[in-house]
Amino acid sequence: MAVKVEIWGDYACFSRPEMKVERVSYDVITPSAARGILEAIYWHPGMKWHIDKIYVLSPIKMTNIKRNEVKSKISASNVKTAMTGGKNTLYINTSKDIVQRSSLILQDVHYVIEAHFSMTDKAAESDNHGKFQDIMKRRLHKGQCFHQPYLGCREFPAKFGEWEGKSIPSINETRDLGYMLWDLDFSDMSDIQPQFFRAKLEKGVLYLTDCEVVQ
Repeated sequence: MAVKVEIWGDYACFSRPEMKVERVSYDVITPSAARGILEAIYWHPGMKWHIDKIYVLSPIKMTNIKRNEVKSKISASNVKTAMTGGKNTLYINTSKDIVQRSSLILQDVHYVIEAHFSMTDKAAESDNHGKFQDIMKRRLHKGQCFHQPYLGCREFPAKFGEWEGKSIPSINETRDLGYMLWDLDFSDMSDIQPQFFRAKLEKGVLYLTDCEVVQ
């Protein structure tokens, strides 16, 4: 069963993984980010979201900002050492580690996510498609979510609601977006691998139902 969720916000940053230091956003929201927004609104172990289409409603605009970030992180080895009685420090000194970095981000984003869900083996006997769809629609109407959905970074919150119109006025733009992050493969937790696909925007719509995914 399909649902259409409208999301929008002032800024967004769906970071390209090939950029190591400075953040550079993809031109369009990624499928994994779209799924994350739906899961923030409604998640249940008995269901799994699948993104079918992403409609781009606002022109793609980029802007450059500078943000304060930290250049280090607490390592897992330090945590293990501290747990066994070691005296390693378990904090980040922001006055020493803070750095100012540029970010190329999206501005004034507006999308409609068209998605469906499938049942998983963790669904209870009383769970069914109609039940989950009714819950999702109710949460969209009330503005409820498990945690605040965000547009790539937590400082860029996403506003959301159910798309109630018949036609979706996507922008009239077709462009090759190159290889885009599809998702992360967690089948081997010791070796998590990113997955990519060749993305193309066709008259403002990113079609995701028949994509060739590569690692």
